[in-house]
Amino acid sequence: MIDPVEEPVWHRLSPRMLVVHPVQEVVRAAPALLGLLVAGSSSGGKGHLWSIAGVGVMVVLGVLRWFTTTYRITPEHVRVRRGLLTRKVLTVPRDRVRTVDVTSHVLHRVLGLARVEVGTGTSERRHEGRLKLDALAAAEAARLRVELLRRSPVTSAEPLDSTPPAGSTPAAEHELARMRPEWVRFGPFTMSGLVTVGVVAGFVSRLVSEGNVDLGRVGPVRETWRWFSALSLPLEIATVVLVLVVFVSVASTLGYVVAFGNFRLTRQAEGTLHVTRGLLTTRATTIEERRLRGVEISEPLLLRAVRGARLSAVTTGLRAAQGAQRGGSLLLPPAPREQAVAVAGLVLPRVSPGVRDGTGDGTGEAAHDPAVSPVTAPLTAHGPAALRRRFTRAYGVHALVLAALLASWRWAGLPSWTWLTAAALLPLTALLAADRYRSLGHALTSGYLVTRWGSIVRRRVALECDGVIGWNIQRSFFQRRARLATLTATTAAGKQGYQVRDAGLGEVLRLAAAGTPGLLDEFLVDARPTPELSANSM
Repeated sequence: MIDPVEEPVWHRLSPRMLVVHPVQEVVRAAPALLGLLVAGSSSGGKGHLWSIAGVGVMVVLGVLRWFTTTYRITPEHVRVRRGLLTRKVLTVPRDRVRTVDVTSHVLHRVLGLARVEVGTGTSERRHEGRLKLDALAAAEAARLRVELLRRSPVTSAEPLDSTPPAGSTPAAEHELARMRPEWVRFGPFTMSGLVTVGVVAGFVSRLVSEGNVDLGRVGPVRETWRWFSALSLPLEIATVVLVLVVFVSVASTLGYVVAFGNFRLTRQAEGTLHVTRGLLTTRATTIEERRLRGVEISEPLLLRAVRGARLSAVTTGLRAAQGAQRGGSLLLPPAPREQAVAVAGLVLPRVSPGVRDGTGDGTGEAAHDPAVSPVTAPLTAHGPAALRRRFTRAYGVHALVLAALLASWRWAGLPSWTWLTAAALLPLTALLAADRYRSLGHALTSGYLVTRWGSIVRRRVALECDGVIGWNIQRSFFQRRARLATLTATTAAGKQGYQVRDAGLGEVLRLAAAGTPGLLDEFLVDARPTPELSANSM
């Protein structure tokens, strides 16, 4: 712990990181080093000497990081100093700490180390609001995570790197979800293997470019290309698709197991949700429940076909989910949809009775029913105008693409099968438009705004009304003609804004007025006739 009277000292990272960082630098520069080796050897030069020199430079850079990086924890701030020629000091107020992620790669785990990332919730997409300590002893990283997420500064004189008393027990926790072996069947439908294809292709391309290698001279590659070129066009397409599907499915399944193996979601006694996951690289993320503003259930098209879904937190200070492996707000990996719904009901904050939800006797007073869960409540459809808009937009884009292909075929010599294929896909466009309309819906129940949208990735968000800081009503030219509008609930959590798309204008105004009572009163005009006007009209 930290003594508020004595000035805390500056600490260095673990000396064992002298093994970690040089290895990381060498791996990061591996394509360039291999290119130097191949290029130098093929031209009769001393490529191996250049490669050894490059490795030496990378090792020196990794060692310098330990000598130039120090950190200090005070009751008010977290400070990190780093840099040799350009000295930088990053200071994070402790009351701005929103997240503490503890990650251990394979080499970290072998050496008993962990990387700590402290997030403040600002500029998360560019990582400007994150402070990184790589690497600390695993026990110290765990204690630092608990220390920084406490709600009030600590006045105890116990040092951060002290050993916990013998016989001490961890804080009580309640398990909400755990990885099950049968969930692996959802791995092939996450399509994360496409990222692997891109990474492998990029690595090979860079290696070939740096090393000036001619793949046409490689025997297996040359024979494979000769066999492939002898096939007819339909067989070539079928072969490429089959190989790609098999590779992506296998890579996606392996990626799923590696990323989400040992997944566990627990509720800690101090009022936090704790997520741990990872088979080779372990990651632990802690979310304060008082900062939780809702949840998001996402169902990508392939995952939805096998009744699977992901669950993410809508909370201040955590990055919005950016995919299975990268989203710091992930609460449940691809799993059965009913499991995602059940866990969402367990983690959602309870809203006190009396919150308006726009239901009941028409006055806007809430009929608060704690048995109604926002993630299972029935949604209000958006009407025929929204349906027409979905088909108009889908067919409009399709018509533009088809016209461009026809023009290219007529005047630029494009093969005719391109526009014929586009014309044959018109029924698929209709199905997509219909599915996008079926996904539209909203509700205001139990103190939550619920909105759903999307087809390729269907999303359902339950956002606590108390977390809404403003409402934005947008109407394009075509929306005004159709008497539709898009309502955006602005919040400091998650993606900072969640939309109710293409709802009727009256319904949009009702949602905003009921979601935040009194906010829009001065902007609304009661269209009902007053008794005096009714008497005069008679």
